[in-house]
Amino acid sequence: MTGPRARLIDSAIELVREQGVHAAGLSALLDRSKASRNSLYQHFPAGKSELVATATTIAGARLAAVMEKITATRPPERWFDALLGWWIAAMPASSYRIGCPIVGAALAESEPDVQAAAGAVFADWQAKLAAGFAGAGLSAEEASSFGSFVLSALEGAIVQSRAMKSTQPLIDAQKHLSVLLGHYLRPDAER
Repeated sequence: MTGPRARLIDSAIELVREQGVHAAGLSALLDRSKASRNSLYQHFPAGKSELVATATTIAGARLAAVMEKITATRPPERWFDALLGWWIAAMPASSYRIGCPIVGAALAESEPDVQAAAGAVFADWQAKLAAGFAGAGLSAEEASSFGSFVLSALEGAIVQSRAMKSTQPLIDAQKHLSVLLGHYLRPDAER
């Protein structure tokens, strides 16, 4: 059994990925986490905003670890199968109710600390992907730019899939990102 702090964080991640920051109300967070209001303020004195910012950072770190594992243990031509394959399976299984919790946090204009946490996560993810691409043979500049593009394509495909109730945008992103990476990794590729 996890403690109230961990339950609050996990509940915030789940609610933000399903409903966004503003729809993830305090009552819903407390109900889902089975934590008391007292526990919330004991662990997050600034309240919901601090909880969601912390949850965003933790969700980002968890996904960064997955990215690092994928880029360290698979050949580059299989990276997008792993990065997008999870979403291709998870979207229909969730009835297209889940999204990326970092995007949910990024859209929280009225919560600057939450939005800043999302920005820091995206920067970290880009750096992780860039390190993987550089390790696979792209120049540092190409690796950084491609890492940014991959995040844009991945997040855009997640949003489209959720809105369209279809995995096709994810499948398309997986296919075209793999082709593009293959092009960049060819020794004779023009860049």
